[in-house]
Amino acid sequence: MAWIFTAWVLLRGRWDRPKLHDLLNQLRKGDTLVVWKLDRLSRSLKDLLHILEKIDAAGATFRSLTEAIDTSGPAGRMMMQMLGSFAEFERALIRQRTQDGRFDARKRGVAFGRPSKLRPDQKELVLDLLKQGLSISSIARSFNVHPATIYRCIEKSEAL
Repeated sequence: MAWIFTAWVLLRGRWDRPKLHDLLNQLRKGDTLVVWKLDRLSRSLKDLLHILEKIDAAGATFRSLTEAIDTSGPAGRMMMQMLGSFAEFERALIRQRTQDGRFDARKRGVAFGRPSKLRPDQKELVLDLLKQGLSISSIARSFNVHPATIYRCIEKSEAL
């Protein structure tokens, strides 16, 4: 009797996935690895081909429910590789669009990351208090921030 492994929660877009490796190591001859959608298994054609080789070496087959792919025959294996190529291309397009969007946002003045704990007027006050000789830890306590915030304030003022 062949086992059917369902691998939709276990799999992500990275190769260092211990649960995937456990799953692939458990495959035996006649088993079928079933995933909901191809991109749940791999988003890189290289990784997809590597996974398919492992499945084939175990004597098992692969099946994707959404794309209706079954690798028990040569046509299914070819279809799988073609869809893998398209998935990798789509991911590269998304990555490029995201980078372009971030670049355009930066040009418009959008700031990324956490907002500063201190307003510009507070930063000036911090620098004045430091000039008066107060310790960094006492200034940090008075502004209710971590001393590292005060150090960053100093570094940015020196950079200007």
